[in-house]
Order: sequence, then C-alpha cells, then structure tokens
Amino acid sequence: MPASPLDSAIYRDLMGDAEVAKLFSDSADVRAMLLVEGSLAKVQGDIGMIPKDSAAAIHRASLEVQIDPAGLASETGQSAVVIPALVAAFRKAMQAPEHAQFIHWGATSQDIMDTALILRLRQVVAIYEDRLKDVIHRLGALADQHADLPMAGRTYGQVATPTSFGAVLAMWGTPLIRHLERLEQLKPRLLQVSLSGAAGTLSAMGNDGPAVRAALAKTLGLNYPQGSWHSTRDTIAEFSAWATLVAGSLGKFGEDLLLLTQSGIVEVRLAKAGGSSTMPQKTNPVQPTLLVALSRQIIALNTAIQGATLHRQQRDGAAWFTEWMSLPQICLGMARSLSVAQGLASSITPNPRAMTDGIDDGLGLIYAEALSFALAKQMRRPDAQSAVKTLCREAQDTQKPLADLACEKWPDAGLETLFTPASNLGTAPDEARAFAILTRSV
Repeated sequence: MPASPLDSAIYRDLMGDAEVAKLFSDSADVRAMLLVEGSLAKVQGDIGMIPKDSAAAIHRASLEVQIDPAGLASETGQSAVVIPALVAAFRKAMQAPEHAQFIHWGATSQDIMDTALILRLRQVVAIYEDRLKDVIHRLGALADQHADLPMAGRTYGQVATPTSFGAVLAMWGTPLIRHLERLEQLKPRLLQVSLSGAAGTLSAMGNDGPAVRAALAKTLGLNYPQGSWHSTRDTIAEFSAWATLVAGSLGKFGEDLLLLTQSGIVEVRLAKAGGSSTMPQKTNPVQPTLLVALSRQIIALNTAIQGATLHRQQRDGAAWFTEWMSLPQICLGMARSLSVAQGLASSITPNPRAMTDGIDDGLGLIYAEALSFALAKQMRRPDAQSAVKTLCREAQDTQKPLADLACEKWPDAGLETLFTPASNLGTAPDEARAFAILTRSV
C-alpha cells in the first residue's frame, strides 16, 4: 500500500480525482507561485517601487520559465519553505541579473505560498460547486419521481413508521443545498490575497505596502484582507470545516445505501458494484463504502487543521506544516466523494417490491403508532398505548395480523383504512416534492 492511495497508480481509480489532483501537483504549485511572484513585480513596477522595465521582465519570465520542482528539494529540505530555492532558480532561469534582483521584493515566503494556495483553492471551489449542484439536481429529480413510493422508516435499525423513498432522497439532498449556501458565504473570506512581509507589517515596502497589496489582489482577482493572516488561520479552518460538513452528509448517504442494499433488504439497487475474488455471487457496494471511508478520513484530518489554528506569534512552522500535510488530502478526498455521489445519484434504483416487504412482514406492526393515536380519540392515550402494546405481543405470539386483531377488538372504531402505507406517509411526499422544487433554483 502506498503512503497515499489518493494519488497511487494502483488505487487512483478508486480514491483519486485527476481533475483536482493536478491542482496539488508540484508543477501546479510552482506555476502558481511564479504567477504570484510575476504579478507582484508587475504591480510594484506600476507604482514605481521597482524599475518598470525590471517588473515587465520579471512578469514576462514568470509566465515563460520552466523550473524543475525536483531541483528545489535540497534547499527546501534545509529551509522548510520552498521560496528561497524557487527565487534562486527563477533568477538563474531569467539570465538577467539586473532585473532578477527585484524578484520577491519586500515579500516573505508565506505571502507567496499562501496566495498560490488560494489561487488553486479557487479552482477547487469552482469544481466543488459544479459537482454539488449536479448531485443536488439528480437527487431532486429522483425525489420528485418517487415522492409517493412507500418504504419503511427505521430508527435504531428497527422498522418504525412508513416514509417514502422520495423523502429519504430529500433527507440526503437538503443538507447539500445548505452546504452550497455556506460555501458562497465563506468564499469572500477564503479567497484573499496574502501580502504582509516578514512579520506581518509590510515594513519593507514602506508607505506603499497597502497599495501594493490592493493592486496585487485586484490583479489576481482575490479579495483584500483585513491585515495579515499569516498566523490567523480561521479562513483555512473554516474551509476545512465546511469540507467536513459536506463529507459528513455524503457519508450519511453512503451509510444509508450500505443498509438499503444489504442482503435480505435490497430496497435499493446499484448500477455498479464490486466483485469478490472467491465468491461469484457477491455484488459489493463499493461506492457507498468509499463515501463512508472518505468521510471518516476527512473528519479525522479536519481535527489536525482545527488544531493548526493554534498558530504561535507571527508565524508558526509546526502549525503551518500541519496544514500542508492535511489540507491537500482533504481537498482530494472531498473531490472524490463528490464524484462518487454524482455517480450514485444518477444510478441508484429503488426496489418497490422489497420496500413493500419491508413495510409489512405479514403482521403489520409498523402501524402500531397510528393505531394508538386512532384509539386515543376514544380513550386516554396511555390506555391506548398500553392496549396496542398488548395487541402487538399477541400478534407476535399468534402470528395474526395486528389489523385483524384490532378490528376484532374495536369493531366500531373505523380502523379498516388505517393499515395502509398511503394512510401513514404524513408529510413525506410533500417534503420530497418541496425538495425537488428547491433543487430547480440551485
């Protein structure tokens, strides 16, 4: 097993996500940092902080030079941050020392690295938004289609009262709409430029520091921060927490599918399933299992990110390194989770016959609550509950349906129409349709 199955050549089709993984490659990291360095030089040249011809040369070179990430390893191993090695390689590649001397003027390593990270996270967020919306739309269409399809609702793993498959789909999808709203709210806080200098004061740029920061933010299409965020990592922690909420909702989707596809229940069928090396009959629910596993991993990694908010003084290497080790895995796991959810939402099929069997095993005990409330109209509710509980035991002992026993015991209570799924769905169909309508505006 490789150190990370998320980008393993063997496991990449199971746990990997090529579209997001390329944004966390060494080459993407270097390219983003060069973009920041080039843009910084450009805006500094515009305001006269560095020579304009040098700024133009640096900006042009930042778009053209090719730097081998492997060549940065030795120095990074010593300095912990990549920028000293990157700046040295950049200056060498320019072959114009009179201009290259102005690279990285007044900035610090964290400015470049954090801004480069945010540029890549902006693309990640856009991918997440598209996939989330697709999952929501697919679940909405299914919920509308199956709003009235009855199935057993279960609590503590036991049959409780009827619900509808459409309502279950709405339960899976409604949190995802809230997560989209949360993402829209956090984006302005997350997508900020970082430019604060060595100790967060921009002192090396003198009085022009704030103007350079504002111009860099505008050039890169990022927001202007309220001061330095070198050691205030709440925005990174907020994004990680958001990913954890999404992972939890998708993990719940997976957990429920594992139960609904379980042998002996099979109330939902999957279009794709995994095979066994020795048991030909097996159709393993691999995709729901993967959702659950990825959810647990993201939740665990988020603990590390939240711990990294304890960021000492103006910069804390230990806290910062913790982000490096955890955030990319969260992002890749989140991307794969959304991709898996897309596939499931477009391919799961309900099994109405199994759902009917799950509602009524022949005794109709699922209607016990409805019976107790119907009887409460003509007797005290505690008495009604006690009477129904006794009748449920009798049904189990005699294997005679609860409906038959109830109609014999209370022949004039008008109970004949009570023992049907349609009479006990409550708000389930309406909730399914309301969710379906809501998804159309997403």
